[in-house]
Amino acid sequence: MNYWNYILLVNNMKKHNIGAIIVSCIIVISAIYVGFNFKWDDSGSEIIEPKPEAIDALATEQSVEELVNAMNNFSIDFFNSLSTDNSGNMFFSPYSVFVALSMVFEGAQNETADEMFEVLNFEQNNETILCSFGKIYNMLNEDQGYTANTANAIWIRQNYPLLDEYLNLIINYYIGEATELDFSKPAESAGIINQWVEDQTNGKIKDLISPASINAFTRLIITNAIYFKGTWDIQFNPDNTFDGDFEISPGNTVAVPMMSLTGEDTLFNYTETDDFKMIELPYTGNDISMIVILPKDDKSLSSIEESINNENLTLWKDSFYGTEADIYLPKFKMETEYRLNENLIDMGMPNAFTEHADFSGLNGVKELFIHSVIHKAFIEVNEEGTEAAAATGIIVGITSIEPTRIIFNADHPFLFFIQQKEADNILFMGRVSNPSD
Repeated sequence: MNYWNYILLVNNMKKHNIGAIIVSCIIVISAIYVGFNFKWDDSGSEIIEPKPEAIDALATEQSVEELVNAMNNFSIDFFNSLSTDNSGNMFFSPYSVFVALSMVFEGAQNETADEMFEVLNFEQNNETILCSFGKIYNMLNEDQGYTANTANAIWIRQNYPLLDEYLNLIINYYIGEATELDFSKPAESAGIINQWVEDQTNGKIKDLISPASINAFTRLIITNAIYFKGTWDIQFNPDNTFDGDFEISPGNTVAVPMMSLTGEDTLFNYTETDDFKMIELPYTGNDISMIVILPKDDKSLSSIEESINNENLTLWKDSFYGTEADIYLPKFKMETEYRLNENLIDMGMPNAFTEHADFSGLNGVKELFIHSVIHKAFIEVNEEGTEAAAATGIIVGITSIEPTRIIFNADHPFLFFIQQKEADNILFMGRVSNPSD
């Protein structure tokens, strides 16, 4: 394994990946690897062709590490934002959200760019950083013994001009596909985008974009999709799974299928503090792992979340040591969906969501702003391993034209209809001659 993988994915590196710990089974398993395009030669033999590689010639160890830190700092901030009003299950891919936002950020200008920089914390349109994006993409898309896919795409309103400089940046460093769609047919356009998302996530993420979110003011939709499926380096034996109690709150338990891995002489990376225990469970290939942070009996998870910061995470990871362990982990499966406008506004980028936004770096004109950011995610953890997928969609459009105000004063008899809009059939109709009768 090369040094780049060491920086980004291995948990015992010199400078640690922040988000890989806080969202152990969130960001780590969201790490991704390349899918392949297939074709057949004249003899019928299958030929595997790797996806194009991103440009990464100017990337350095330091530049990659700095970009990874920016991603992981975003992961923590994003986790904190989502968890503010949510004490229940959560699952998302901060990597997916970060990359999708980054593709928009590359076209931001002035105050909009300043705010997005405070949230994303990397310098836009910088060739070294762009090559670092490319290097991370190429690293994650190496064939490492697990199944995964990552992809970016821009869906552009038919005949809507984007700057060649911006398109070339997305194509070369993000390996983003650029496709024109007829947004005047929202159902058809949404269907094309959603099929692409399904294909890239092995069918796990469906209906990311609603036809209702595409309207006359939509100019482009930016998407990122990721998929991962890996087997545990040491698998849990299904015969050892049992029905166990899971305490969801003090004195309140539910029965769950509990996996168990006992009696192994393999050493697992482990540490503990007065408040929690932390263990690392590697997947086959040992480039990706799940890290689980488990509060001790008298400690709450919320108090541990409040203590997480860069310095503490570094200390915790530095204290990892190899030990034998008997491990019990519940099987679980989650599907989540988030609308992220308010979260991103609260994190510090409100300008991007208003008509005052400046994304003139995309098309040369100051008319675009972000209409909505949608994120869907899926995860299943079982005895064999983990399957996870996520997708992010960012809908960008122009502001609506202020309509001429009219006066509609129904102060005399009138007719009315109630119709089923999709089929255009009238369900009810009537007349109002005297509303007081």
